[in-house]
Amino acid sequence: MPRVTVNDITLEYDSFGSRDGRPLLLVMGLGAQMIHWDEAFCEGLAERGHHVIRFDNRDSGLSTKFDDAPVPDMGALVAALTAGQKPEVPYTLDDMAADAFGLLDALEIERAHIAGASMGGMIVQAMVLNQPERVRSLTSIMSTTGNPALPPASPEAMAALTSPVPADLDGYLARTLEVARVIGSPGFPFDEARARERAQRTFERSVYPYGTARQMAAIVAHGNRRPLLERITVPTLVIHGSADPLVPVHGGRDTHEAIPGSEWLQIEGMGHDLPPEVWAPITDAISRLTERNH
Repeated sequence: MPRVTVNDITLEYDSFGSRDGRPLLLVMGLGAQMIHWDEAFCEGLAERGHHVIRFDNRDSGLSTKFDDAPVPDMGALVAALTAGQKPEVPYTLDDMAADAFGLLDALEIERAHIAGASMGGMIVQAMVLNQPERVRSLTSIMSTTGNPALPPASPEAMAALTSPVPADLDGYLARTLEVARVIGSPGFPFDEARARERAQRTFERSVYPYGTARQMAAIVAHGNRRPLLERITVPTLVIHGSADPLVPVHGGRDTHEAIPGSEWLQIEGMGHDLPPEVWAPITDAISRLTERNH
């Protein structure tokens, strides 16, 4: 797959559809790789007239790893925020947003539609806040505002997310499948064979827990975006599942309520994943948004 150098780091990316299509940048979530935007999902968006670009965030997949940066002490980070101090972190969500713009620059795309899932939703929110003139439309999927008043993840989901990541394939597969069952979509069948195949691809491509910890620190340090989101005028779509145990649906509703004129799509039975059954409504909703605002 191709790579570009931006902000003194290397980003791995690929694309789907014609370069003449509506540019749509997909940004993935915490510790996840670009392959978590399923190829068939991307191809469906391409068939709807998009030039789809997906990439590995810094510290994940085949993009640059920040091996020389320390693994953050989350307790100290939270304590600093609670005391009103600005915590020191290896990088911020604003840096990750700048990476995404750097990728668009390298591809000679001045303005794009952007969509992000989970942490990726936070990154695309930061993109709009930092450079709104470069964004045609914003789609925030199963994400949140950083508002500390919102309900937290369920204890089971948080325990699954923070469980140790085994270094061996069999252990990794078992852990990944368990996490998928805990945070996945109860309203749709769990396809164990599909989940196992993707987990093996992920393992063989790159597993890097230290990067996940640094990305988590970037999320925590970014704080509460709720007041800032109220300034957004870019056409926006907010999508969330009713059964999300990791980022409860309240986070999506808070995003929708914060951004004036935003559209809201709640998918019943969807958790913190994108099973094939939800691709059609999500693809349709994104396509309607980009068609109106291209």
